[in-house]
Amino acid sequence: MKRWILLLCFTPFLTSAQEKIMGFSDARAKSQLDWEKQFDAALSGKDQDTWMQFLTSRPHHAGSPQGKANADYMVNLFRFWGYQAQLEEYHVLFPTPKTRLVELLGAKPYKLKLEETSFPEDQYTGQKSEQLPPYNAYSADGDVTAQLVFVNRGVPADYEELARMGVEVKGKIVIAKYGGSWRGIKPKVAYENGAVGCLIYSDPEDDGYKRGDVYPEGAYKPGHGVQRGSVMDMPVYPGDPLTPGIGAVKEAKRLSREEAITIMKIPVLPISYEDALPLLQSLKGPVVPDAWKGALPITYHAGPSADQVHMKLEFNWDLKPLYNVIAKLPGSEYPDEWIIRGNHHDGWVNGAADPISGMVSEMDEARAIGALVKKGFKLKRTLVYCAWDGEEPALLGSVEWTEHHQEELRQKAVAYINTDGNSRGFIGAGGSHTLETFFNEVADQVMDPQTGVSIKERKYAKAMVDADPAGRSKLLGNKTIRLSALGAGSDWSGFLQFLGIPSLNLGFGGEGGGGEYHTIYDTYTHFTRFKDPGFQYGVALSKTTGRLMMRLANADVLPFEFNQFSKTIHEYAGELKTLIDQMRTNTETENKMLSENLYQLAKDPTIPYVVPGPKDLVPYLNFSNLENALVQLKNSAEEFQKSSGAALSLSPDKQKELNQLLYQIEKSLLQPEGLPRRPWYKHQIYAPGYYTGYGVKTMPGVREGIEQRNFREAQQNIEILGKTLTGYADEINKTLTLLKAKS
Repeated sequence: MKRWILLLCFTPFLTSAQEKIMGFSDARAKSQLDWEKQFDAALSGKDQDTWMQFLTSRPHHAGSPQGKANADYMVNLFRFWGYQAQLEEYHVLFPTPKTRLVELLGAKPYKLKLEETSFPEDQYTGQKSEQLPPYNAYSADGDVTAQLVFVNRGVPADYEELARMGVEVKGKIVIAKYGGSWRGIKPKVAYENGAVGCLIYSDPEDDGYKRGDVYPEGAYKPGHGVQRGSVMDMPVYPGDPLTPGIGAVKEAKRLSREEAITIMKIPVLPISYEDALPLLQSLKGPVVPDAWKGALPITYHAGPSADQVHMKLEFNWDLKPLYNVIAKLPGSEYPDEWIIRGNHHDGWVNGAADPISGMVSEMDEARAIGALVKKGFKLKRTLVYCAWDGEEPALLGSVEWTEHHQEELRQKAVAYINTDGNSRGFIGAGGSHTLETFFNEVADQVMDPQTGVSIKERKYAKAMVDADPAGRSKLLGNKTIRLSALGAGSDWSGFLQFLGIPSLNLGFGGEGGGGEYHTIYDTYTHFTRFKDPGFQYGVALSKTTGRLMMRLANADVLPFEFNQFSKTIHEYAGELKTLIDQMRTNTETENKMLSENLYQLAKDPTIPYVVPGPKDLVPYLNFSNLENALVQLKNSAEEFQKSSGAALSLSPDKQKELNQLLYQIEKSLLQPEGLPRRPWYKHQIYAPGYYTGYGVKTMPGVREGIEQRNFREAQQNIEILGKTLTGYADEINKTLTLLKAKS
């Protein structure tokens, strides 16, 4: 009850301020808002429902017949809506399983089922001949037999805890829980610690019976449900592992499979919690820490197991065709300035929530804009609508397209707007912080379909309800939605982190719970029961992204703003200093405790923990060049804010010149040599973590150098980062010169 009272208190009042739009004159803003009302009226949840029924009617993984049928279906629709649409084909390495065998040997043998049960209540779950079975793409082939060890989430800290418990991982097969990091990190870290194989299961504590009723009675994962997914080492580089940096067209020069460093080095397989139970019951050794325990009815032990596990995997290592849908609506004034919109269309199986819920929202948006253009709505800039293939294995379609067209995109791409799966609830947004103010303006003007307040007000209400008293005090009156930084996990990577194109990623969620992710249960039936009945939030997403696209296309002056970026960068730099200070204090404390406890540990041989050696002391790093760059950035950003009002008074030619400076500025955050050990990632502010995968690392060169205790590398990257931000401030200053000159 309190929650809804709070929401009602935040109902927004229409003001004349809402007649203003960033980058538009007052007269043009009024016209734009009139068109946006017509745009809203043209959207249709029924159409989204119809399209989803077709697109999820059969399994449609990369290289499948239905995947091609879906691409043909969409390209024909885009043409009917008035777009210049075509398919762009790429040929990529996409392994599929040939042999999958896992068995527990010994006194209580058990052969894992490795399959999911279909349900008569959901016709789509029974399409067995077309479904990819549960597997991890880009696992190594392998035939191994070894004892089993439980490694919790399988992140580096878990192996440190195992070492303290005296549990040896080298030469063993490990079993890890999903969660805590991207799945590909688990076999990567296992291999680095000497493991010979890796199994990954979904514990019912995370998305099974502990969360609620399981499918088909409820939304959550049944005991035999298995999360498929890629384990390619995408934090090194995404896309086709055989063609890094270039588009995987048919005639492309390819690496051999042995040369492809992103293919996993040990066999990896996902299993259900039903199959995991006998394996976990076989474990001996110490009882794990409380934080490691799940919801299965057992005592969780670390291992090793008394009996061995046999694991045999073989794959078909084939080149498969991908089909990207690329649809353009040319701009009348600046046809060579592109506003790009994307969502992927491939799924691991039927893929209703992931990704078709986002795809049909994009289609609805594109159809409605096409209808407006036929009625006389003029686009200054070109809209490019994309439906990517092969996202699930490794962002294949989008990365190959951005690599293939990189020179053209560097010149023409103004911004990229991404969506993926969608559900009901609260808006989530991440991206380039130069677009934060612009996004908030749009979020103020889109209404939440359940509550009748703006999606921004509803997001603020949730933040206030969820916050502790101290956090609530800080939030009071501050309704700005802070954009999260983008790591990995969807199709923005090629645009933002490789090419430096300003990007946003959007979607609703938080109230559509479930455990269907990457299983055969992600179907139209499941989605329309539990995720977004009636596609109300599909329409809300169309309203949000459609406004972003239309305003970027038609703004006199592009709505980039640098104060929020500057403030965010200052916060990131502060986090780095706090990180190294905390690491220094912790190291000194740990070494002191180790010295004091060595005598007691030596006297008591029954203590099972292995005593680690002392850690090297943490040095003091020199942040002066970075701090000077931050001052320059702050001054330039504030000066731009003061001067930007003059932009709407510039002549059209000067506005065009200013706009080109504005949308190219993100590229100054790239460095040609890229990040340490992964040159594909060139952005110096945003990157996926080397050991987190999906999770972002901001200022990654410095942050990861500190975290990995490579302090020389951290210092080198402080200098690189300072130079990068100084160059960025210089680019802002170029816009100031233009703004202060006579038009």
